[in-house]
Amino acid sequence: QVQLVESGGDLVQPGGSLRLSCAASGSVNKVNVWGWYRQAPGKQRELVASIHAGGAAHYPDSMKGRFTISRDNAKDTLTLQINSLQPEDTAIYYCNAVANWGPNESEYWGQGTRVTVST
Repeated sequence: QVQLVESGGDLVQPGGSLRLSCAASGSVNKVNVWGWYRQAPGKQRELVASIHAGGAAHYPDSMKGRFTISRDNAKDTLTLQINSLQPEDTAIYYCNAVANWGPNESEYWGQGTRVTVST
């Protein structure tokens, strides 16, 4: 099992920045891929960024430029830096981990942290 707890969500003004954190515990050594997803009101959950256990990061084209994912292996913490926040970034942001258990994989989610971008 992998437990994930997000923090850092807040109400921010357009143009501001925010740093989200995800504290991981449990079998973190089994995780192959870490990710941040978001779900805006009335929309499907979408990938914001992912990072492989080896360190390679991936951003969907729509997320390139303002988002930076990083992982501190020593602290078992995943972070997402968001710059130049826009109202359309308003969403609940979720931490995700995909763990490899040999022939099977399991996916784990945090409870989410709310980001609201508004004046």
